[in-house]
Amino acid sequence: MPSKLQLISHVALNCLDIETTAAFYQKYLGFTVARVIELPDDAKIVFLKMQDCAFYLELFQSEGERPIAPAENDGYAFPAYRHMAFKIDNVDDFLAELEDNVETTLGPLSFDDFIPGWKTAWIRDPDGRVIEISEGFKDQIR
Repeated sequence: MPSKLQLISHVALNCLDIETTAAFYQKYLGFTVARVIELPDDAKIVFLKMQDCAFYLELFQSEGERPIAPAENDGYAFPAYRHMAFKIDNVDDFLAELEDNVETTLGPLSFDDFIPGWKTAWIRDPDGRVIEISEGFKDQIR
């Protein structure tokens, strides 16, 4: 049997512009730069760390343009990365702080019929990835 996973370490993202993507995650989602690895030919890898957590985003420069259109609503429905989600205290306050600086792709939507207090919105990062911002999600008690 394989060793038990302890936590998610990082998610690697290919970026159209590493600086723009890093600035977005720092400004709107509170990440900080943890490490920059300088590579040959002026390339680099940037690790962003989520506050108070051992979760990182690893940013790479993309090679070429995206082969398909950016996802809509809450992400692609075919087998692929759909979206990445982050918990926050209040979706409405978060969206108000963004003003018109970030595209909302869907929501905010209330899922009170499934989980009382669960509210979610989806936004788009500079590379077109969909990110879920969610409040009130709770595990099912069995």
